[in-house]
Amino acid sequence: MNALKTGLRMVALTALFVFMGELLGGRQGMVTALALAVLMNALSYWFSDRIVLAMYRAREVDEASAPGLYRVVAHLAKRAAMPMPRVYIIPQAQPNAFATGRSPRHAAVAVTEGLLRVMDGQQLEGVIAHELSHVKNRDILIGTIAATIAGAVMVLARIAQFGAMFGGSRGGRERGGGLAVLLVAIFAGIAAVLIQMAISRSREYQADASAAALSDNPLGLAHALAALQTHASRVPMDANPATSHMFIVNPFSARGLVNLFSTHPRIEDRIARLEQMARAS
Repeated sequence: MNALKTGLRMVALTALFVFMGELLGGRQGMVTALALAVLMNALSYWFSDRIVLAMYRAREVDEASAPGLYRVVAHLAKRAAMPMPRVYIIPQAQPNAFATGRSPRHAAVAVTEGLLRVMDGQQLEGVIAHELSHVKNRDILIGTIAATIAGAVMVLARIAQFGAMFGGSRGGRERGGGLAVLLVAIFAGIAAVLIQMAISRSREYQADASAAALSDNPLGLAHALAALQTHASRVPMDANPATSHMFIVNPFSARGLVNLFSTHPRIEDRIARLEQMARAS
């Protein structure tokens, strides 16, 4: 069901992009905007792991320097039939974690120092299983494609807004003038962001389900999420909002209006689903 929802949302993003291109009155601007968005996101896809790990001053560890963490990652990677990812520790007090890398063969798992301090063994397994599931489910690729299309829609929406304010466009004249184009462009930009966020939330649910199966312990992840939510509301994190979607829980979950545009489902909903899986097993 999550895969179907993701597919339908990708179709909706594509349809929105095509509509915006037609609204502007031609294909040239649409193709140019798409090419720019693809280029930007391709660079992000190939190099985002290095960029984000450097951004958070993550240090790579091995079995000698972080034996407990390394063994959990190795154990779960073996169960998932995945290559062993690189393992990193982030010098941040807030308990959190993320995975990055363009494929299972080029993956990295990063956890904060705070997470290692507060998680017990089962909770840590749940968190790592969730992050490995993101890699195995190709969520990074899906997120990149969604970002490419949403980014192209945003570019076209911005072009349409400027066109409406400074003389309109052929599509705008056919549809009632610059004001109509301006309103449609604003709506399209907001819709693209919301659809992209919905895709991200859907992939979080899927990663939770995959993690429950991988660790064979849905309650381990459920208890970890409850603890992470509590600490996220109390311990601030020096994080870039552009990377908030990568973490297992939103590092800005306690900061008011950010929740209105969250890339993560409500923790309570995620826990409820995991508890239901535990009862069914």
